[in-house]
Amino acid sequence: MINNSIGVLGCGWLGTPLAQKLVDLGFKVYGTTTSLSKMELLRDSGIEPYQIALHANSIQGEIEEFLKKINVLIINVPPRLRKSKTESYVEKMNLLHSKIKSSSVKHIIFASSTSVYGNLSEEITEDSVPQPITESGKQLLVCEKLFLKDKGFKTTIIRFGGLIGPNRHPVTMLSKKTGLANGNDPVNLIHLEDCIHIILTILKNGYWNEIFNAVYPFHPTKKEYYTEEALKRGIPAPGYGTIFQESTKAIVVSKNFINKSHKFYTSIVS
Repeated sequence: MINNSIGVLGCGWLGTPLAQKLVDLGFKVYGTTTSLSKMELLRDSGIEPYQIALHANSIQGEIEEFLKKINVLIINVPPRLRKSKTESYVEKMNLLHSKIKSSSVKHIIFASSTSVYGNLSEEITEDSVPQPITESGKQLLVCEKLFLKDKGFKTTIIRFGGLIGPNRHPVTMLSKKTGLANGNDPVNLIHLEDCIHIILTILKNGYWNEIFNAVYPFHPTKKEYYTEEALKRGIPAPGYGTIFQESTKAIVVSKNFINKSHKFYTSIVS
């Protein structure tokens, strides 16, 4: 187990409960948020908070002070290119990388996405060659390589599937849609608790300089899964057409994690 202070850059939907769990396990945890109103919440959870915002040309907040306190950094900052089309995620990470290089950080976990694989049609494992088609996927892949190639620290990449958990589930948006034609596509999802479990396992076992897919090993079709989830919530099921397109989507397998004899804990249908 890593016996050092840990920084969580991005205490949002995943980062906050992760940081809280690390505190519960006895770690000294430093966390960042862009919101002043969230500083007190983090402090009350035993997390030493920093208000930090990454931009393409600058970093607002005491980034040097934050990085000085830690030597394990979990980067959990999604691209969100739809909300900020004018700022490059790659430029943000390049600037962050330059700050890390002059800090005490020796280990990094970088939260990425299975979007780096694009529309591969064969079963996807960590051995598959990424072919991103979205701008988000393309920029994430560039950033993965940026951290992996730097030998000044050890980096592990986690490529998360679709995130689900408390107050977050795709069915709530899909239930309002009709005429959907991708009902035969498999789902590649992962629950919040399993995200945290994977990160803690990497820290505990020192799985550095590796890549992990993080997707629950259950892949029903979208029609099957989202229809059932809608019924459980008492909301209208998504409207999939009677004629389905043949699926061109592949299932994503967490081969690396499972091969190390680790299991997932929370079913995506729980």
